[in-house]
Amino acid sequence: MVGKIHSKQIKVGELDIHYYTGGQGEPLVVIHGGGGGAGEWLQNIPQLCEHHSVYVPDLPGFGSSQPMNGDYGISEFVEFIEGFTRSLGLKRFRLVGHSIGGGIALDYALKFPHKVGKLVLVSSMCLGKEIALWVRFLSSSVFLRSLGIAAAAVLRAVKWLLNLVYAPLEFVNPLPRAKVGLGKTVTTFKEQPTVLVNRLSELMMPTLLVWGANDAIVPASQAYAAARLIPDCQVKVFEDCGHSVYKQRAKEFSHLLLKFLG
Repeated sequence: MVGKIHSKQIKVGELDIHYYTGGQGEPLVVIHGGGGGAGEWLQNIPQLCEHHSVYVPDLPGFGSSQPMNGDYGISEFVEFIEGFTRSLGLKRFRLVGHSIGGGIALDYALKFPHKVGKLVLVSSMCLGKEIALWVRFLSSSVFLRSLGIAAAAVLRAVKWLLNLVYAPLEFVNPLPRAKVGLGKTVTTFKEQPTVLVNRLSELMMPTLLVWGANDAIVPASQAYAAARLIPDCQVKVFEDCGHSVYKQRAKEFSHLLLKFLG
């Protein structure tokens, strides 16, 4: 039977945080990537809910969650995940992270190993310096600043024009501060600056690395290299898949996770 998904709000420190939850059993926390929010996992959550109590938050500044004040770096999001799980009363759980969410999950598991029963990293960042050129370019501070100025100018012009004909309109910022801030901290124009390869041998929990063979953002070779350093590690690379294998092969991916998580 497919589990029912609930949309909820919770206070984490001073932040109003939105998250999806459902199911029963061992707690499972999922950290989304930088391209969207928790809604990116809606097609996976029902299957995962069959055997777990699933929690998928919108990270601060993403989806329907309140933005943070200050920096948007991996360490800040690790602190958020710790606060989120404490607010839920979770003392120990399984942890899944995709892309930059994988980097957050990895750093969290290294800092709070006693709380993570099993770890799943999906096309994760922080496992090597290499990252797609276009991501490095789009994340550069000069580009983001220029694009932000241009986008704001275009929106102001469009809003002015439409307001002449229609009622006043509200526009959503196409480059929210969370994405801009996180983009500047996770990659430079040359490489990923935060690489945790030297600490992978510290991961004592069972770990699963899931990748798409055609990942155009983070190469699958990083998964194989990392697996040689993690003591208890499995690797699954899906052929004909890219960076978002959890969506491209949703049913197979969720089945793989359930088998690994037990």
